[in-house]
Amino acid sequence: MSDALVIFTPSGKRGRFALGTPVLTAARQLGVDLDSVCGGRGICSKCQITPGSGEYSKHGVTVAPDALSEWNSVEQRYHDKRGLIAGRRLGCQAKVMGDIVIDVPPESQVHRQVVRKAATARVMTMDPATRLYFVEVQEPDMHEPSGDFERLGAALRAEWDIPDITAGLDVLRKLQPVLREGKWQVTVALHKDHQIGPHRVLDIWPGLYEGGLYGLAIDLGSTTIAAHLCDLRTGEVVTSSGIMNPQIRFGEDLMSRVSYVMMNPGGDVEMTRAVREGMDALILAIAEEAQVSAREIMEAVIVCNPVMHHLFLGIDPVELGQAPFALATSDAISLDIRELGMKALNPAARAYLLPCIAGHVGADAAAVALSESPETSDDLVLVVDVGTNAEILLGDKRRVLACSSPTGPAFEGAQISSGQRAAPGAIEKIEIDPTTKEPRFRVIGCDLWSDEPGFDAATAQTGITGICGSGIIEAVAEMRMAGLVDPSGLIGSAAQTGTWRNQPEGRTHAYLIHDATATGGPRITVTQGDIRAIQLAKSALYAGARLLMDEIGTDHVDRVVLAGAFGAHISPKHAMVLGMIPDALLANVTSAGNAAGTGARIALCNIGARSAIEGTVRRIHKVETAIEPRFQEHFVNANALPHAVDTFPELSKIVTLPNVSFNTGGGDSDGGRRRRRRG
Repeated sequence: MSDALVIFTPSGKRGRFALGTPVLTAARQLGVDLDSVCGGRGICSKCQITPGSGEYSKHGVTVAPDALSEWNSVEQRYHDKRGLIAGRRLGCQAKVMGDIVIDVPPESQVHRQVVRKAATARVMTMDPATRLYFVEVQEPDMHEPSGDFERLGAALRAEWDIPDITAGLDVLRKLQPVLREGKWQVTVALHKDHQIGPHRVLDIWPGLYEGGLYGLAIDLGSTTIAAHLCDLRTGEVVTSSGIMNPQIRFGEDLMSRVSYVMMNPGGDVEMTRAVREGMDALILAIAEEAQVSAREIMEAVIVCNPVMHHLFLGIDPVELGQAPFALATSDAISLDIRELGMKALNPAARAYLLPCIAGHVGADAAAVALSESPETSDDLVLVVDVGTNAEILLGDKRRVLACSSPTGPAFEGAQISSGQRAAPGAIEKIEIDPTTKEPRFRVIGCDLWSDEPGFDAATAQTGITGICGSGIIEAVAEMRMAGLVDPSGLIGSAAQTGTWRNQPEGRTHAYLIHDATATGGPRITVTQGDIRAIQLAKSALYAGARLLMDEIGTDHVDRVVLAGAFGAHISPKHAMVLGMIPDALLANVTSAGNAAGTGARIALCNIGARSAIEGTVRRIHKVETAIEPRFQEHFVNANALPHAVDTFPELSKIVTLPNVSFNTGGGDSDGGRRRRRRG
């Protein structure tokens, strides 16, 4: 027998090879996903394989004990120093000597599938833009003069089939000492853009580098900045963290920030500096928590709305504040991190910003589309990324539409009398007994309800400090279900509702949830102003969804996906009671967690996904809410709880809403009407 049949699992790829062929060579020729950094020298261990033995009836193969060459000294040396799992071999050292079935374990696969879990399991294929390569560079020769960088390029061409490289001055300055320290063996970090062009050398180390290789997926929102530090070799999220966007001091919503720029020359420069400094501080904190050096962070993928996109890049956002809402550029952007003036990453690190869809629908919406893929859905799906500026996608395989709705910061707990950001001690869930009108609640950091034994002791350290976004959503919906609020949003008096908890507050009323003033704590209420703020926010959200439904010609959607860090904590039932989302089967309303952040991670871990979303974005049809008359019509109708016009057949199967009205004239109702007219 001069050759042997080699079958790789789990790919199922097979081929015949001459006896004595290294397993790594066979894998490469078949296109099997078997990793290697050292180029087959037996020092990196990335190419570990598990050979089979015995009969494989499925494949029609019987594997003999000597189907691979004998264990050699290189494998023994590696095993003695670092250890090999029993039964494993190094693919670069083991040679094919007979018919063989070889399993490539997940950790040896370059494009390994990693299951990411948020609300649902997530499968991502690893194919990062930045990877490590070990090479042996020819020493300089007076008879064949060439530069060290050119010989590095020749080595990469010969050993890794990388045709061309480029590098910045930071790398060129350290190249010669590193080559000589490593005795002409070095590891380089190469970044390959998904577009045509040379590989870029980001960093270089003497010998075989075994340190970290990390990237950041950053969701730059109007209110918060969230970042995920990811291992670029495994896809693992090492740590995540977030901060409030320091631009909030210039305005809580996007248009107020644009107005700040219009009214204050140089205001855009101030905000650019603020957000970059804030992001730098966040990255430093994450790196410190993970015990990762800045030099090990090679790449960042950033998603954001159009105004944040321009302000982060240092582009004046004024054009986005007036029709036709023109972007300076809507294409994806790749650039050096040094161009952004950020210092918390490797100086040669690369940044990639996903494309924007249109003037008010940005890279964050593109990231949601990448995460949720509405363009592949058989049924009509509505994806709502809930935040200060909500991004909404509606579509299926035939067509995808997008719009944004200016919901404002109420859903984040801002502009709410007892509101706060989600933190330990904040009320996040609440129930109100429809008979007694008494509340029970849960706070972040405690799994007990407030009426359960041990609650006081469990919350003694954090206290009960306020109510966060998901809590205020549930509170208003529960008040509606308990008959404390009428369909117009008016809070009734104690006499009208039958509970002392509805207490006068000026010309209106407020519902008392918790009172700790006797012990120096807060008094937590839901005021008439809070109700109005939620009505305005939810009306904008619902109107945007209805506008897309009008455009596509439907009154119903098959599925609703609530996205965003905030959307992950919204109760679907309470969202429908408020009329935040169109009526749908409760079982068909799901959460996708922080879908924009997930999309950023996908783009970080897979360069093919970057090309894919750039193509998808060009096919998404944008609907502009700011100039569409029907948006105002839907907005006004949506002010009621849940809605003034639409019927809610599915909601009626879940809950019966009390038929109450507190708008009986007098100061309270007049004040309510005046507020509604202004809204």
